[in-house]
Amino acid sequence: MTDSSLAQVLRSHGLRMTPQRQLVLDAVRQLGHATPEQVHNAVQRVADSVNITTVYRTLELLEELGLVTHTHLSHGAPTYHPADEDQHIHLVCRDCGTVEGVEPELLAPLARELRRQRGFEVDIGHVALFGRCGTCGGRDDR
Repeated sequence: MTDSSLAQVLRSHGLRMTPQRQLVLDAVRQLGHATPEQVHNAVQRVADSVNITTVYRTLELLEELGLVTHTHLSHGAPTYHPADEDQHIHLVCRDCGTVEGVEPELLAPLARELRRQRGFEVDIGHVALFGRCGTCGGRDDR
């Protein structure tokens, strides 16, 4: 999303464009999956006057506007990523903390069965599977 299209989205909701809002959105895009603290650190490299409260409020606003979304990848703070990304399943390594996105089709059979048996609709964008990545030994034969 360009600066002008972000400004258009904000104006359409009666809000004004601020440098802080653009910096937060840019940081989320650059980082891919990031906690508010990680976004804050990235923003502070450009504008050290932006505080963590501004980052939290801006992330909430950007999510309300449909520009970012979040998921919970641990017991800590939510992780944000651009909403225009394709939905994906989050694979989270418990050892090194890396997050990898994989195609939601992997869960399609389970999602269909849950819908059939329970009428439950899986929100793939919020699915996180925890384990060990290949680098940390997740591929060993146990």
